[in-house]
Amino acid sequence: MNTLERSLDILVIGAGQAGLAAGYSLRQTPYRFQLVESHPRIGESWRQRYDSLMLFTPRAYSALPGHALSGERAGYPTKDELADYLEDYARHFGLPVVVGTSIQRLERTGAGFRASTADGTDVACRAVVIATGGYQQPKIPALARQFAADVAQLSPASYKNPAQIAPGTVLVVGDGATGRQVALELATSHRVVLATGQRREPSPDRFLGKSIFWWMDKLGLLRISRETALGQRMMQQERFPGPHLRLARLRRQGISVVGRLTQVDGCRATFATGERVVIDAVVWATGYQDRTDWVAIPEALDTDGQFVHHRGVSPVPGLYFVGRPWQWTQGSSRLLSVGQDAAYVVNQIGKRLGEGVYEYSCPVPSHMEVGMTGQLIVKP
Repeated sequence: MNTLERSLDILVIGAGQAGLAAGYSLRQTPYRFQLVESHPRIGESWRQRYDSLMLFTPRAYSALPGHALSGERAGYPTKDELADYLEDYARHFGLPVVVGTSIQRLERTGAGFRASTADGTDVACRAVVIATGGYQQPKIPALARQFAADVAQLSPASYKNPAQIAPGTVLVVGDGATGRQVALELATSHRVVLATGQRREPSPDRFLGKSIFWWMDKLGLLRISRETALGQRMMQQERFPGPHLRLARLRRQGISVVGRLTQVDGCRATFATGERVVIDAVVWATGYQDRTDWVAIPEALDTDGQFVHHRGVSPVPGLYFVGRPWQWTQGSSRLLSVGQDAAYVVNQIGKRLGEGVYEYSCPVPSHMEVGMTGQLIVKP
């Protein structure tokens, strides 16, 4: 879309939903900024996920600031619909996104930062927003190496649909939302074994005719900070809507629900519940992990190599984050609330860089209004 400039006030790394939300806020400022996206198209990380993926949030709760997602508001968008929306969002607001550009190294300099791209281009900038999200690289446990070579192994990044897996028994490891969705889809054509972990059950997707997200907004749960006792509890008991994904219903669909995977010997898997099953293929739905090795700034990482921040502000002056899971609230890594986090971070950038300091607030979503004391209230 644009040519990458060699000198900027602010570089935003990532042009997914978090980066675009940051770009929207930055458009209200006097700073020179660009967004870089490693994929050849905006939204490509969504397009590359498995074919049947749909969001759990209705369209009314699946849009970034200032631009609604078209379609029936109570319906659920597909992953391709969302990818097209993100691309349209950048076009609608004229955001300066440079696609097909991967940042391979970020380091500090006397004047700020230097970001180096895969083709050797260096960009000097006064501030950096890392908006790559927390779902970059599938987390595959060490047990994977103990499966025989002829056992096909996939992750949510490589699994597309049941047709790519030969007939036989498929083990899905991980019973979060993705694991249960994939297991349910595979059960139409394969024998499926679902290995569970931490006990959790999905919440309803609607209650008394309203989306569960409407109720969570009404009760203020979507604005609960991670620093509150309730926020800490919600972080430990992360739930997802979808009564059709309850374990009892999955069993009725013919899925064998077993305990945690504890041992692998060639083609045979052993589970905490005592079952032993011969496996032909595995889908690892065991979550994601960050890639942080490209950030050559020791102060930006903890002893485990993970990013350190408080509400998106790094201890490294001039370094910020948007879109981290539970960056501040439950919705921080989702379209639902990422705009609020982006506005806060951009305010912090303005205070640091000095000129043009301003106070910017993310526009109130269309399904909400501002109460007399300034709080957001969901419209009836």
